[in-house]
Amino acid sequence: MINEARNVLGGQLLACSYAPLTGFYRTGCCESGPDDVGRHLVCVRVTAEFLAFSRQVGNDLSTPRPEYRFAGLKPGDRWCLCAMRWKEALEAGFAPPVVLEATNELTLRLIDLGTLKANASDAQTGPAS
Repeated sequence: MINEARNVLGGQLLACSYAPLTGFYRTGCCESGPDDVGRHLVCVRVTAEFLAFSRQVGNDLSTPRPEYRFAGLKPGDRWCLCAMRWKEALEAGFAPPVVLEATNELTLRLIDLGTLKANASDAQTGPAS
């Protein structure tokens, strides 16, 4: 099956990360569907500040959860983040940098491209593996 999803720049949606394996469907891509109520669309490079913020607001992404085959995130990992969580982190001053080529175009329904570009990661190359 060919991934026909597009990124926020209009190109083919690139993988966000294979290690750790990310995406709502754990395909490595920030793909979404009707069962993804959180809209895991934004590919980010997580930071220590973001992980602390996320833990503080009730979503601990750094603690391993072996029952879900989740090793926990560490600074520098790439991850498909819920669009509204990213926006919440932005408003609080803790938004992690966005990887534009791996961020799903559906994000543009919730966050404008200018905001995403202003918060883009410097490293926009291939997925973490």
